[in-house]
Formats: sequence, structure tokens, C-alpha cells
Amino acid sequence: MTTPPLLYSFRRCPYAMRARMAIAVSGVTVEIREVVLRDKPPEMLEVSPKATVPVLVHGQSVLEESVDIMGWALRQNDPLKWLQHVDEDLIAANDGPFKQHLDRYKYPSRYDLADGTEHRDAALPHLRILNDKVAASGYLGTGQAGFTDIALFPFVRQFAATDPNWFEALPLKPLHHWLDNLVTSSLFDAIMKRYPQWRAGDEPTYFP
Repeated sequence: MTTPPLLYSFRRCPYAMRARMAIAVSGVTVEIREVVLRDKPPEMLEVSPKATVPVLVHGQSVLEESVDIMGWALRQNDPLKWLQHVDEDLIAANDGPFKQHLDRYKYPSRYDLADGTEHRDAALPHLRILNDKVAASGYLGTGQAGFTDIALFPFVRQFAATDPNWFEALPLKPLHHWLDNLVTSSLFDAIMKRYPQWRAGDEPTYFP
């Protein structure tokens, strides 16, 4: 029996969420190892000194970036043709400026800020771009969720959850609908299963 790849993950990390969603869609089996961020296993740190999740170990190959893990999984099997519609510019905007504003909005004290409203407001142009794009077909690029939707969705979800009432009051109804569809999807529900903290010697847990 071929040993499946290892996936070090953390349930609530948006980067790990998008990696797990792509793996789940691909149907590729991995051994999932749930990490507690304040108590990271030495086995993960040995293969990935960067010490962030997700990390995929496949033979001698180590993937430390969530988008790379998404691509790896879908190159094994891409039943929904996600790789045909990848908006690299939108993903770069999400992972760069939008994520920086999100962090400062959600955790202002970490950045010696009195509050995060300045960064909340600075993130709005990105959300308006997404709103305009999903207004036509309900999703980014095509009429169904794809690679770009899943790459961005966990971060928009985190942004919305910081102040749900404020977010819901925004005149961005197509984006609200897009987010609701993804949050309530069977795919998201499946990848949010709770796993105990992994420790060396535990019996393997396979995903999906």
C-alpha cells in the first residue's frame, strides 16, 4: 500500500481551509495531522522551519504554501475543472494587501493600533471588486465555485465575521450571497470536521 501524503493543518486557519477544500474536491487521500499553533509538533518543524500551516509532505517533496497545495491536489484529479479558471491577480491581491488589512482590522492590538477601522475601510475597494465580479454569475469567473473562489473565500469569511452586523449592512448583496453559498456548502461543512491534536505515535487519520 502506498503511503499517503501528510498534511499538517489547523482547522480554523484560512490558508489550511482552502488547502483542505481543494484536497477534498480532488479526492486525493492524505493523512491529516491537526496542529495546535501554540504547541507545534517537532515533526512539522523539522520538515518546515517556516512553522506555518498548512504543510504537505509527499515523499521527498514539501509544500509550504496553501495555493501550491491546492494546485498539487488538483493536478492529481480535477473533476470540477478548477484549474481552468485561476485568477492569479485576484489571489495575489487577497494574499497581499487584503490580508494585511484583514489582520490589522481583526487584531489591531497586535499592531499597536487603537482599533482596526482604518484598515477595515481600506479593505473595502477589494470587496467591491469581488462584488462586481460575482454579480454576473454568482461566482468569480464561472457559474460555479472554482479555484479562485475557494482561494479567497476563507479570508472574506474571516473579514465578515469580525463585525457581522457592519458587514451585512454593506451594499454588497452579490458578495453576501456568494459568501453565504460557500459557508453553507456541503464542501465547507465536510472540511471543518474537528480532529484532536496530533501527536507522534497516534493512529493515522485520513482525509477526506
